[in-house]
Amino acid sequence: SRFTPGSLADIAHQLDQLELNFMAESNERGVKSRDYIRRLNEGSGNVDPSGNFSIQVLRAALQNEYNLELPNLAERGVQKSMDVTEMEGFICNRSEHWFAIRQINKRFWNLNSTLERPEQISHFRLALEIERLQNQGYAVFCVTNGLPPPCTSLSVLAKGHAHFWWKEADLLGATKSESRINTSSWDNVGSGIRLDGKSTSKSNRVIDLSEDMLTEDEMVALAMSQSLVSSTPVPLPDEPAAGTPGVVRIQFRMPDGKCEVRRFLESDTVSVVYSFVQSKLSSTGPDLELRYGFPPNDLAPLKEKTVGECELGGGNVQCRYV
Repeated sequence: SRFTPGSLADIAHQLDQLELNFMAESNERGVKSRDYIRRLNEGSGNVDPSGNFSIQVLRAALQNEYNLELPNLAERGVQKSMDVTEMEGFICNRSEHWFAIRQINKRFWNLNSTLERPEQISHFRLALEIERLQNQGYAVFCVTNGLPPPCTSLSVLAKGHAHFWWKEADLLGATKSESRINTSSWDNVGSGIRLDGKSTSKSNRVIDLSEDMLTEDEMVALAMSQSLVSSTPVPLPDEPAAGTPGVVRIQFRMPDGKCEVRRFLESDTVSVVYSFVQSKLSSTGPDLELRYGFPPNDLAPLKEKTVGECELGGGNVQCRYV
């Protein structure tokens, strides 16, 4: 999937730090003020140990990855500009439960994990369904446009857990009495899925993501996707001397929490940055992820760009295994 519990947690902790910084700057006593100390002792306000994230985290993640806004449907003026049937998707939240309603191939689907299968919502019934959810205490956030297109190829299929997916034709042709497709893959879904990988049912079973649950075509697509990620590091040049024209410093937070600082030329590619990080690790692989900025941006698609083009100089890069 595009978002992992780890990447969302990174955003959550950065939001926490921004809130603390703002409190410190807004109070005469700074970090010694009662409000600051109380907020610090409360722990994260954007993620809890069970993997529940705040709406601020989801907004930052969608803004960073897809440049999407996520306004509350109840905000003044949101529904005046367009009808709900013209919007592309919705995120619904009540207490610790989140689910999505999304338009796919001009049909709206309720993707609530507590349902046995995704359920189609007609355009005529959509407004009534949204109103019903709001009356039940759900906050409904909307995406007016810009969602990525639905899956149409094996390469896209490999980016998600394909054994969780339903085929639209099967859903449209199925009746409630018929057997579900990929029954074993959905055994845990009826109780909802937490972001820490466990079910919200009392059994707290961990979802099995083994290759035994994939079809042969899905396994081939997954292997192709992983082979594209793995690549040989480029040679790491000597560290340029301080004062050399075009030299910048980059600070790294390594997977073990240690900090590293190194000088690079602005003309160095991001691949060189990856090579430096890999030279500091005892083990490497396609699961190494480097992110920078806020919200954190993945550097993997930018390996051919230069350090200068990505404006990495003077910044911090977060390194971790995913």
